Amino acid sequence: MTAREEAVGKAARTAIPAGHPGVGRHTTSAPVCAAIDLGTHNCRLLIAKPDPMRRFRVLDVFSQPVRLGEGLDRRGTLSAEAVARALDALRSCIYRMHRAGVGRVRAVATEPCRQAANADAFVAEVARQTGLKLEALTAGDEITLTLAGCSPLLKPAAARFALLVDIGGGSTEVSWIEQRMGRPPHIIDFVSIPCGVVTFAERYGGDRVPPHAFAAMVETVSGWLDRFAAAAAVDAGIRAGQVQMLATSGTVTTLGACYLRLKRYQRSKVDGLELSFRDIALVSATLAATSLSARAANPCIGPDRADLVVAGCAILQAICRRWPVGRLTVADRGIREGLLAAMMAEFDESASAEPAP
Repeated sequence: MTAREEAVGKAARTAIPAGHPGVGRHTTSAPVCAAIDLGTHNCRLLIAKPDPMRRFRVLDVFSQPVRLGEGLDRRGTLSAEAVARALDALRSCIYRMHRAGVGRVRAVATEPCRQAANADAFVAEVARQTGLKLEALTAGDEITLTLAGCSPLLKPAAARFALLVDIGGGSTEVSWIEQRMGRPPHIIDFVSIPCGVVTFAERYGGDRVPPHAFAAMVETVSGWLDRFAAAAAVDAGIRAGQVQMLATSGTVTTLGACYLRLKRYQRSKVDGLELSFRDIALVSATLAATSLSARAANPCIGPDRADLVVAGCAILQAICRRWPVGRLTVADRGIREGLLAAMMAEFDESASAEPAP
């Protein structure tokens, strides 16, 4: 097994400390599980319980902007203000876990804890103040969990391969995946690009982004894609019509909601939506030409993402331009669902990651 395969396959488990103030009584028959994903922009919580159909029934969902990675690209460390915001969000997660009687939790952090020089001190402070054991995921861990969460949207009968795109706040992951009928999908290769919506918005601005700045973002990402080891194989797969593109992030769910012209965001309408590259380009151009205040007033974007969405559009445009699959499937799911699937599989190896309707 190669070092990369080991990185992709690694998935540490975290047990809840006995007597933790935010944790309910542990039950082995049907545990209430919680997954916390602390990223560059948001802290997200998903609480769920297995249902009789061996899927999971969502009990609570929570998301709070924390901007943990704010200024990280420039400074190299997590700021005191960002740490305070993250701790506040984690305390809210603990309250909700206590209320739901959670018996098992995994809490993970992504790009900020891979980059920051003071990441270890931050993880220790989280443990001291909240009792949570925060896992700093490698890029391989993150991709493995994201794929586990998104796999119900893959279509092995229609395409032999898949490109999985995850546009984050501090990094963007692109994975080349073999789809296998009757077996779990296999990650062939991946690239983790140190560019995300927060880092780009800080570099190039978040209001009306001028065309030259938008082009600079596209070119930066394109350079990384050209160096992707699996690029030639992806090109060949696309020429043969054997590739499905699946994308997960706030960027693509926002694009989906804006394309549908929803008056409020509705996961049931966006998750699994197929968008043509032409539709993506049209919506992206509209958002890029719209003022920050107008984007903030859009109920499917809001003030917390208004300055980030154009940067995400630039990243996605680079990927669509490099690999013209023509359509992509929008996934409003990812790491948290992957975490829940892994936890529930510990109690029943046949448990499925597909959420109940």
